[in-house]
Amino acid sequence: MDHDKTFHCPGKDHRMGMFLEASLLLLLKKQCAHGYGLMEQLEQLGFDTNELNASTLYRTLRKMEKSGLVISKWEEGEGGPNRRVYEITPQGVSDLNEWHMVFQERKKRIQRFLEVYEKNCGLDDEAE
Repeated sequence: MDHDKTFHCPGKDHRMGMFLEASLLLLLKKQCAHGYGLMEQLEQLGFDTNELNASTLYRTLRKMEKSGLVISKWEEGEGGPNRRVYEITPQGVSDLNEWHMVFQERKKRIQRFLEVYEKNCGLDDEAE
């Protein structure tokens, strides 16, 4: 993973796509899951599942599989159709660890921004 590329991703959708990828890796590190289950779990990470459609999720998972970050296999559904279950790979774990470092750095920068903003702009400026 190239930290410069991931830290300075151009375009809003691309940034959200990268955050979605990192979030999926985090969820799959905890346990293997199928797409619908992942969609439900993304709410825990602040995703609005009304705005995140299934096609975006599955397109991202396919891209991650092609990149070697996850693998998938078909399993029999309990009383329903077969489901594709996703599992994180060692490369996916490595990328997840790098994402953690990137997000820690972003968190520091955002915290510094907020501190400077509050010092220089304060609550008095909010009324303007």
